[in-house]
Amino acid sequence: MDHHHLRHILLLLLFLFLPTCFSFTFQVKESSNQSGSLKQQILELAKSPSMVKWMKSIRREIHEHPELAYHEFNTSAIIRRELDHLGVAYNWPVANTGVVAKIGSGSPPFVALRADMDALPIQELVDWDHKSKVDGKMHACAHDAHVAMLLGAAKILQEMQDKLQTTIVLIFQPAEERGTGAKDMIQEKVLEDVGAILGLHLAPEYPTGVVASRPGEFLAGCGSFKAKIIGKGGLAGVPQHCFDPVLAASTSVISLQSIVSREADPLDSQVLSVAMVSAGSSHDVIPDSAIIGGTYRAFSKKSFYALSTRIEEVIKGQAEVHRCTAEVEFFGNEHPTIPPTTNDEGIYQLVRQVSSKIVGEENIELAPVFTASEDFAFYLEKVPGAFLLVGMRNEKAGSIYPAHSPYYFVDEDVLPIGAAIHAGFALSYHSYSTNSYFL
Repeated sequence: MDHHHLRHILLLLLFLFLPTCFSFTFQVKESSNQSGSLKQQILELAKSPSMVKWMKSIRREIHEHPELAYHEFNTSAIIRRELDHLGVAYNWPVANTGVVAKIGSGSPPFVALRADMDALPIQELVDWDHKSKVDGKMHACAHDAHVAMLLGAAKILQEMQDKLQTTIVLIFQPAEERGTGAKDMIQEKVLEDVGAILGLHLAPEYPTGVVASRPGEFLAGCGSFKAKIIGKGGLAGVPQHCFDPVLAASTSVISLQSIVSREADPLDSQVLSVAMVSAGSSHDVIPDSAIIGGTYRAFSKKSFYALSTRIEEVIKGQAEVHRCTAEVEFFGNEHPTIPPTTNDEGIYQLVRQVSSKIVGEENIELAPVFTASEDFAFYLEKVPGAFLLVGMRNEKAGSIYPAHSPYYFVDEDVLPIGAAIHAGFALSYHSYSTNSYFL
């Protein structure tokens, strides 16, 4: 083939290829512009004075009337009232007091957003206009704010119905503090058809405007145990006639410490603590039985479930050494077993990218692992998802105290941030599921 023919062929190929290049460039630019406008619209809606005032009023109303696990009747009524005003359909009751609403196309893909709504048995010591009006009960873990932010997201999503290509499931969950609410909601099939889920929690560990999370293992699994060691009581002056359950309990406590110190990989963080010992009522009588109890935590699911097996083996083994028997119970209702909170890598990356658009890349942090536990972990065992912390530390506002403190106080400037992240994630999920551009 001579150079003349080759030049013509190359020119023809270039002529055919150039329109595709221009078309591709235009589509990417158009997607980028559309993405930017979506982000701007979300932020404008979330930060509008009327929206902020509305979310504050909801949060304060709930805060004044705190309700404990499975008794969130007034809280549920507030949620349903606001959903009715927004024109959002919902199911109620779900798991006693929960509310599940849906916004969007009604067809796949389905994506879920969750807020917990129960309070704590704590006497509020913060002196402000909207202090708890119920003695001995307080929203000391920001669940009132979580509800307000999710309702804020619902309002944003309703305003942007024409942009929705998904069905958003809004989960208002009871009984997070008891550790059973998420499990009960799942049993009522709230995750049916759901492809991903997001949960937020306010965190005084980070300044207001900072968002922190991490892929993979994030929060520890938490379990509790109680063991009754049964022996043969009698006079302490003649111990040879007794099977001493106090001795068996004592050696059990010491031996339990060796599970983490001698059996666990030092790089695999675990905790096992005996926090309760009870036996006898007289200084000179060996009792018939002794009781010990405690808690255990781990980040790895394998290690977490292996701990419970070893706890039972060690206690029963030590009881047998001292001619006693043992009954080991792992609490189910009062102190439920909660698995580790493990974020899905892909959903974490999506939430991170969405959050960076809302608060700026400079305000995104990689969180360390925490030994705290969250029943959101039950959702993550069923569908891919992510749990993230939204900072609210503000010294001037008094938002400096840890969760479950009677002085706990929420910096309400965080409300539009949480609402925007919820809405942005929901709007971005379709693009993520189809490998398109993000928000």
